[in-house]
Amino acid sequence: MTSAVVLIIAALLDYLIGDPWGWPHPVQFMGWVISRFTKFSLKLCQNSLTQRLGGIVLGIILIIGSGVIGFLIIQSARWVHPLLGVVIDSILLASCFAGRSLRAAAVAVLQPLTAGNLGEARKILSNYVGRDTQNLSEAEISRAILETVAENATDGVMAPLFYAIVGVFVPVVGPTPLALAYKASSTLDSMVGYREAPYTYLGWFSARLEDCLTWLPCRLTVITLALLSGKPIYVWQICGRDAITDPSPNSGWSECVYAAILGVQMGGTNWYRGVAKHKPLLGDAIYPITPTSIQNALQLTRYCFLVWLEVAIAIFLILPNR
Repeated sequence: MTSAVVLIIAALLDYLIGDPWGWPHPVQFMGWVISRFTKFSLKLCQNSLTQRLGGIVLGIILIIGSGVIGFLIIQSARWVHPLLGVVIDSILLASCFAGRSLRAAAVAVLQPLTAGNLGEARKILSNYVGRDTQNLSEAEISRAILETVAENATDGVMAPLFYAIVGVFVPVVGPTPLALAYKASSTLDSMVGYREAPYTYLGWFSARLEDCLTWLPCRLTVITLALLSGKPIYVWQICGRDAITDPSPNSGWSECVYAAILGVQMGGTNWYRGVAKHKPLLGDAIYPITPTSIQNALQLTRYCFLVWLEVAIAIFLILPNR
């Protein structure tokens, strides 16, 4: 029962508070480890094989280590007092959910955009996306926001919840260690999971592992959102037509389901450090992307999160010996 309570409290903390600015965050520690290990490995490993091996070591150490350290912190807090254990457990788990942070990022760009201040919107957007933003039009800024919201709905919100729910049903482990382990995988992918140098070989393991870990929660998210839309067959047809054209096994599906539900189109040409890259078009441009589209996407993510949370708690309560 404690694990279910922690899951509910963590969800509330993320919704009401999120990640307070200036507070220590597990991802900061993960990022520090990744940065130090990466610099050391790139100096020590001079060929593709040793860099691949270094990437495997980095992935295993960080992912397993994050889960184990989280588990030990929680157990130590419980040893001091059971209530302290619940508090620490809930705070650590809430740090794995990015629901409020994702909403805050979208709103931060939308505010100057709707006020007509494109320069400020471009500047703020550059903090959240990798593409060049200095010359983006209003429509391109809106597309960038929606693509960020849609892609991060899976790896930033739903996938951590998925592994937390799995942990609820694993004796002794609990929700937080598995969620932290997934968060470590996601952080690795965002920092070193690139095909470009110098991470081509060092980051291959992190990128592949994150793809595998995200595959199931991504498909479950697509199914849930399709059902919530009230037009699941249509949404699945659009995803089956367009999502498979995206080189990523997950982000294409995550973005395409929102595009299908909202009746908008994502993808197209983006510029990265002056180099144009074309992403497959996802969905049909029935409507333009507007601030309302982005708010609706955020609302869809919130509904999906609540559905999973409610179903998990219901199953937990009706199972025997719980």
